[in-house]
Amino acid sequence: MELGAKASRRPGLETLYLVLAVVGFLLPGVPMVIESVESGNILFWTDPARTTAELFANRTSTAFALDLVAVVLVAAIWMAVEARRVGIGAIWRFYVLLALFGLGGTLPLFLWARERRLSTDHPMTSTAFRTP
Repeated sequence: MELGAKASRRPGLETLYLVLAVVGFLLPGVPMVIESVESGNILFWTDPARTTAELFANRTSTAFALDLVAVVLVAAIWMAVEARRVGIGAIWRFYVLLALFGLGGTLPLFLWARERRLSTDHPMTSTAFRTP
């Protein structure tokens, strides 16, 4: 699609992205909250040594963790480039969500904001995602 071209509204896709965002925040969020309460390691940030030790406990978890780090890095770069291209402002808010809750909910939320921004019938009404 050309930069200046607007996509037609695809409400089914917007809904799908929102559902995926909710699922992406809830699935890892439930065990994260349980672990935060039981260990005091809030959102896995307050005890980084423990988080790192448990994340890299064996080669299997290490492989998954390193793969996820690579995917998050690529997604963060793409989100910045795409946000600039389509005019989504305040990209830092997505980075905060990424750091606190991970990619599973943040990426579909970004895709929802992108879809809404590209829509001709339903321009962004929230200033949270609009370019200043």
